[in-house]
Amino acid sequence: MSDQTPTLSFPVLKGEEIKTVLDDLARLRIVVFRAFPYLYEGDEDYERRYLATYSESPGAMTVLARTAEGEIVGAATAAPLGDHQPQLSQAFADHGIDPAGVFYLAESVLLPEYRGLGVGHRFFDAREAAGRDGGYRTAAFCGVVRPADHPARPVDYRPLDGFWQKRGYRRVEGLVSHMSWRDIGETDESEKPMQFWTQPLD
Repeated sequence: MSDQTPTLSFPVLKGEEIKTVLDDLARLRIVVFRAFPYLYEGDEDYERRYLATYSESPGAMTVLARTAEGEIVGAATAAPLGDHQPQLSQAFADHGIDPAGVFYLAESVLLPEYRGLGVGHRFFDAREAAGRDGGYRTAAFCGVVRPADHPARPVDYRPLDGFWQKRGYRRVEGLVSHMSWRDIGETDESEKPMQFWTQPLD
């Protein structure tokens, strides 16, 4: 990439359109989520199967970050909470929040060389707009919780809490679910706590 700010477009895809970019989304997830704090040992076949669920969800959407040359360098996804792993909806129900009113902001992945250009805001804007258009009351996402002294934590690691707070999101204490994946160097999947953040959409 040159020293000049790249020209990016942000198309929004829904339904069958999402199937056309499954390979790109799988590649991005594997590359970006390999870094701390996710440390994800990705598998392309699993990624394609998982991401295909977005094309099957009537309320789901994907917003891309695409260069002028057509390369997809980032993407963010969202869908009705009930279209995801059932433990996520259960966590909200247990917390007294109706899962049917929640629009779940799932992945947000961007190659490192395109960060700091406002792309994250564009991703949130597009997904929040889709949630409002769908009549959802709450936008929510979750992030993995790692120990502060985790051996793989880079010395210059900066969590995104400040960015999320500026977007109006708040950590909901006690609203935690769990997901399992294989960390780098692991032979089996292990369960990780996922802390939810929410913001009203009305």
